Amino acid sequence: MTLRLALATLAVLTAPLAAQNPDPDKAVQGGGKLPAGWSARTDRDAAMTNVKFETMGPTGLHVTTGPAVILWREADKGTGGFHTEASFTQTKAPEHAEAYGLFIAGKDLKGEGQAYTYFLVRQDGKFMVRSRTGATTANVVAWTDNAAVVKADAAGKATNKLEIAVAKDKVTFSVNGKVVHTMPATAGAMDGIVGLRVNHNLDVHIEKFGVHKM
Repeated sequence: MTLRLALATLAVLTAPLAAQNPDPDKAVQGGGKLPAGWSARTDRDAAMTNVKFETMGPTGLHVTTGPAVILWREADKGTGGFHTEASFTQTKAPEHAEAYGLFIAGKDLKGEGQAYTYFLVRQDGKFMVRSRTGATTANVVAWTDNAAVVKADAAGKATNKLEIAVAKDKVTFSVNGKVVHTMPATAGAMDGIVGLRVNHNLDVHIEKFGVHKM
C-alpha cells in the first residue's frame, strides 16, 4: 500500500468518528463533588469530574455539566399517589438544543439494571418523555412542540416549571401549569426514587425541587 493510499484510507475511517461527536462533553472547573445526601450517575459512566453540582440558598441547586447526569437523594421516593416539581432556568446557550427535567420510578440507579422514566424540555420549545432500562431507552413521547414550553431567548436563557403527578391510574406531565401529556399507569408502576436529569454541556439553576404525597 502506498503512503498516499494509506493516508486516504485513514481519512475515510476517521471522518465518521469525528462526525459522530461534533459536540464533545466540556471540561467543568470545580466538578466532582456532591452536596451531602446526593448521588449522581452520568451517561455512559463518564467522569464526574466534569459535573459541578452545588446548593444555592435554602431552595436552590445549580448544575453545570460536561456529560449528561441524573441526580437524586435516596430519601426522595414516590409511592402511591405523589407529585414532584421543580423550576429550571437554563442560564446559557449550549451549542445545540439540550434538555433538562425530572425523573420518576428510579430503581437500581447505581447498578446495571438502572431504570427510570424522565420528562425533559429543551430550548427550542419541545418536551419529551422517555423510559430507561439498563442501557436501553424508549420514547414514551418523542420530542414534541408545545406552546407551554418557554423557548430560550437570544442569550440562551429560559425558565420552565416541570411537574409530574402520579395518581392511582394515570400519570400527568405539566409544564408551567399546563398539561402536556397524560398516560395510564397501574398501581405502583411509577413507585421509586424521584430526581433530576440535566443533559450535557448545560448550565442550569433549579429551584424548589420536591416530592409530595397527594
